Amino acid sequence: MTEITTLSQFLTTAQTQFQVYDLGRRVQHIDMLAFHQIESLATPYPYPIQGHAQFAIVFWNANQQHFIWFLKLALDEQGLLSPAPRSQFIDMVLSALGQDPTQPLSDEQQERLANNPFSFKPSQEKLAVFNALVRKQLGQAASAQYEFALQYLCGQIAPSQWQHIGIQGIADVCVRLNELDHEAHVLTSFDSAAKEVQIALCQCLEHVHISTALATRLFYKLIQADINDKAYFLRALASHPELSQQAFQHLHQASLLDATTLISIAGRNWTVLKQEVSRSIYLEALALQSQSFFNQVFADIVAIPSLREHLLGELRNPNRSVQLSQAIGGLFKAASK
Repeated sequence: MTEITTLSQFLTTAQTQFQVYDLGRRVQHIDMLAFHQIESLATPYPYPIQGHAQFAIVFWNANQQHFIWFLKLALDEQGLLSPAPRSQFIDMVLSALGQDPTQPLSDEQQERLANNPFSFKPSQEKLAVFNALVRKQLGQAASAQYEFALQYLCGQIAPSQWQHIGIQGIADVCVRLNELDHEAHVLTSFDSAAKEVQIALCQCLEHVHISTALATRLFYKLIQADINDKAYFLRALASHPELSQQAFQHLHQASLLDATTLISIAGRNWTVLKQEVSRSIYLEALALQSQSFFNQVFADIVAIPSLREHLLGELRNPNRSVQLSQAIGGLFKAASK
């Protein structure tokens, strides 16, 4: 048997079909060509988080039995997949199958593999969006929570009944924004729904593509929101770079670039940092935090391939403040240890 060195090769040899989804920063589909390039080490992982690729593989066999692996694999300094952990995981799977990848996995084997050292558990919100997205892309029905969530957002159920809505139902609605009047119902719900439901909507919307109309509504909600809720509306704008920029500028002018906001931008709204002025403002605000916080966040965002060169260039910016210069010095000191 030909040596199996990649996950794609294993899944193809096992005669399965599969889809890949990033679950590190935002829940989003990774197309097959991109995943093959990632696996062949031809391109860095596009959405690294804390030095790892966190993704899910959904695969199914001819009998339409569906399986899911949540994998967290280390990346090297260039952002490429480290081959050793991936090979170790593949060896574990092959060992469970008696070295024959065409053998079906039993439920017991699946459970054992799910508890491997490279697995991770997504947050409740990410898992809900992931489940909704997979169901939609595979042509399956939404969850049992979907109808009640839709009825609530339509105004058919009193706002005070929000405790009966499940996050899965809200996620089902959010990934189906382009169906029926779903977007219209979500828009109006930001006027009538309980605050807890509005926050749950934001937690799901941060992972899906939203229209300019919905993004505009979220932007004005951010301006009006209590200080402790603004980050939710900021993250909900993640798929809309222009209004993410405007939201960032608003928060900067209001002196609200605190630790929570800085983490939100790094984790969801990182496209803001592609603009030079915003990048400079962000790093200056980051430098006002503790040295360990600065080091951790900078290391995280500089690993994002689309930002790497821009951020490395900022390390040589002669116009930076004394505070930022000291923070960068602390970063190099920590790296040299």
